[in-house]
Amino acid sequence: MRITGKYRTGALLPALAALAALALLLPAGAQAKTRWVVKGAGWGHGIGMSQWGAYGLAKRGSGYREILAHYYTGTAIESAPSRRVRVLLRGGAGRIEFSNATKACGRNLDVSATYAAVPRGSRVALVDGSGRRLRNCGVLRARGRGTVRVSGLGSYRGLLEVRRSGGGLNAINAVSLEHYVMGVIANESPSSWPAEALKAQAVAARTYAITTSKNGDGFDQYSDTRSQVYRGRGSETAATNRAVRATRREAVTYRGEPAVTFFFSSSGGRTEHVESAWPSAPPQPWLKSVSDPHDSESPNFRWTMTFSQRAFNRALGDSRTGSLRRVVVLKRGVSPRIVRARIEGTRGSKEVTGSYLQARLGLRSTWARFQRTSSDSDIEVDIEEEPAQPPPESGGTTAS
Repeated sequence: MRITGKYRTGALLPALAALAALALLLPAGAQAKTRWVVKGAGWGHGIGMSQWGAYGLAKRGSGYREILAHYYTGTAIESAPSRRVRVLLRGGAGRIEFSNATKACGRNLDVSATYAAVPRGSRVALVDGSGRRLRNCGVLRARGRGTVRVSGLGSYRGLLEVRRSGGGLNAINAVSLEHYVMGVIANESPSSWPAEALKAQAVAARTYAITTSKNGDGFDQYSDTRSQVYRGRGSETAATNRAVRATRREAVTYRGEPAVTFFFSSSGGRTEHVESAWPSAPPQPWLKSVSDPHDSESPNFRWTMTFSQRAFNRALGDSRTGSLRRVVVLKRGVSPRIVRARIEGTRGSKEVTGSYLQARLGLRSTWARFQRTSSDSDIEVDIEEEPAQPPPESGGTTAS
């Protein structure tokens, strides 16, 4: 026997009642082999510029200004102020080793030797390779001939700063804005991509750096996806550096002010309003949902993940919900990514955000639909319930 189809409010209750009655007739093994299938679209939060979409637009002849104007509604490109960016390379370390430095703590160094920064009271001590203390510093600042090499991390332009933080040390790269962007875009977009896509990434990365700050212990940005992926001089390529130089000091602005330029991997065909992806975020006129059909070359344009009942319970269930029976989507965005949902189980239910579902299940995005199946009895029933909603805006796509 095979039951299939989509059920909306009204038609859902009889279908679920029939399914519950059928479950009583199934052997225990059939119920134990329940699977949850999640069908989704895109990769990332869906706000701002889709990197795969930018790739698709550039392949079809769009320039970087046109690409940026498409994803950041109502914006312009203007000159950005020059500034220094401080990037956290390693936090809470007990020891930071470095080389290729000519000076640190006001002391001349042997460029071929390896030195280390270690905690000493509330200060930082500079020691040589044998552990002999050379000088105490409030903040250790090391400079080299173009770059300083940090052991285990790589080579970085600008200065290496080492600061006390709690019981350990923070290693921070203080670098010019343009050199920071050079150390970002090769890690955010493949250097083989079209030049106009790389230029769009350079401007977006530069703008993000000047409009956001983590206000950490002496640093502005993380070196990972909490900010932007930054790996310094050793990650730079000729193609990505050309993109940075071609867009030097350019930033995305809205009404004359730099605009926060979120970006992500793949949209699945439509980006999302910022307030839908992050309900605590205020609406922003340049971070609105737009159609993104050229994202279709992304390997994550459409995807499917499968979970056992046990794995699904472990990820989403608790003592309050018991064994999970269905995911009820309460609100979707325009794209349509999940904004709010209700998880229902044998003991009770709880409301969660789309971001919660994504994080707990390891989904590529919140653009997802849930289906529960039983292989033994050949039952496949889409039991997702949604309130009636208007159709997506023109150009939207669905994961079904």
